[in-house]
Parts: sequence; structure tokens; C-alpha cells
Amino acid sequence: MSLVPFHDRDGFIWMDGKLVPWRDAQVHVLTHGLHYASAVFEGERAYGGAIYKCTEHSARLRQSAELLDFEIPFSVAEIDAAKMATLKANGQTDAYVRPIAWRGSEMMGVSAQHNTIHLAIATWEWPSYFDPATKMKGIRLDIADYRRPDPATAPSTSKAAGLYMICTISKHRAEKKGYADALMFDWQGRVAECTGANVFFIKDGQVHTPLADCFLDGITRRTVIDLCRKRGFEVIERRIMPEELSSFNECFITGTAAEVTPVSEIGPYFYTPGNMSKTIMEDYTAEVTPKAAAA
Repeated sequence: MSLVPFHDRDGFIWMDGKLVPWRDAQVHVLTHGLHYASAVFEGERAYGGAIYKCTEHSARLRQSAELLDFEIPFSVAEIDAAKMATLKANGQTDAYVRPIAWRGSEMMGVSAQHNTIHLAIATWEWPSYFDPATKMKGIRLDIADYRRPDPATAPSTSKAAGLYMICTISKHRAEKKGYADALMFDWQGRVAECTGANVFFIKDGQVHTPLADCFLDGITRRTVIDLCRKRGFEVIERRIMPEELSSFNECFITGTAAEVTPVSEIGPYFYTPGNMSKTIMEDYTAEVTPKAAAA
């Protein structure tokens, strides 16, 4: 399969306060963010020209940076405006939106207190695609070898680049075995999340999901919890142990890319995507679909 590399595309990227031609959005090889993972990012989607929960994502970007001990030199409102300007410049309506902030190249070493903080925003076409029939077949998950780290050892509530290293390794291993993704446990061996998505389980009409205390409490995760409660579904956030995986009837994952995607298999455990998963998936679709303007 031939892919267009991300460095060689047409369009514009917003970078440090201005739009620049896509191919000119470059950083130096000695950038601190590349060597020491001093970078934070967001993954967002635009549906019909509106970025879903745009301000919430911008606020989390700044919070993530603060957890990595740097301040993004743009306000939440300025970041919101920059994202919309990038979408407009690229003529996109259904798109993926990727803001990223990082330490520059003034100092090369663990300490980099005086490095310039940069911010860039890229967008690319990602059509809104909802096919319940296909999604309801469910995806297959492996069980990862790596675990989410103890929050005493890493800024686990930030969306920081360095925290995704073990996610990439785990997803690659899963894909080589024919799985779509991998479920990760936490440092104490409890169910945590997938490599880039949160996980939910259904049993006896209740929705169960792991406590997000050592991994990212996803914006999509919180949205789905709210939607479930609006439906009258009881949502229980709790510790979930691996031995419980065989006791659930349904499973689904949530995230900007995954949206709401049912799961049919996790390692040796099997699930049958059912009516509750379908209802939650449809409610999320309705939630993110821009409402037609009143006549």
C-alpha cells in the first residue's frame, strides 16, 4: 500500500503564530522534544467544520505542558482560533486536528529551562465514517506485555509524547499477531486502557470502566460516560482485575480515532457486541454530528 508521507503534503500548518506551507514546517534535529520527549499533543476531530470539544482539548494541552514543566505561549482562546484557522486554510470540514507543543533547541541536555516553547497545529482529511454494521462485528485485542506506569514515576495524567513509547511497541506487537490493538494493564496488574483508547465493559445492564488514575482520562471517555448516564445506564468506575475479563458480556473502546468501537475478543476472552454497545455508539455519533441550523 502506497502512503503519502506526512512531511510531503500540500496545505498549511500553523506554527508559532502563523500559517506556513506544509513542507516548510520543520524543526532542527537537535530539538529537545525529539531527544527527551519534552512534547505534549492533542488528537481532535472536526465534524462538518466544527472541532468537537475544541476548547476542552486546548485547555488539556496547556495542562499537559504544565505537568511537563513548561508553559505554552498561547492562551486557550488563541489555540482554539489557530485550530480553526488551520482548518479553513486547508479547506477541510471532516478532519483530524493535531496540536503539538515542544521544547526547542537552545539547550541540549536533560535540563532545558530556557528553551523556546513552540506550538504547531496540523489538520488532515479524515472523513466522518459511521457504518454500524461493520463496527458491530467488533475488533480483536491482544494483551500487551508492557504496563501503564505507576503515577509516582511519570506524569500519567498528561498527554505527553514519551508516555506513548510503550503504546507504539505494544500496538506493533499486536498487529504482527493479527490483532487491531492491545489492552494494557497498569503497574499493579489491573485492567487499564488500550494503546490509544479507553476501555469499557458491560455486564447485567451496567457499564464498567477502569478508574483513570494512572492513564489519560480521555475526553471521549468522559463524553461516553455522560451519554450512558443520560440513557439511564449505570456507569461504575472501579478497579477491574484481569480475571474478570471472562465475566463481561460486551466490551467497547473509546477515543478520538476509535470514537466508540465494539470489541469481540481480548486475548482468550470473547464478547458479543450487543444492543447496549450499539446504542452507545449511535448516541456518540449523534453527539458529534453538527446539528443543522434552525430554519
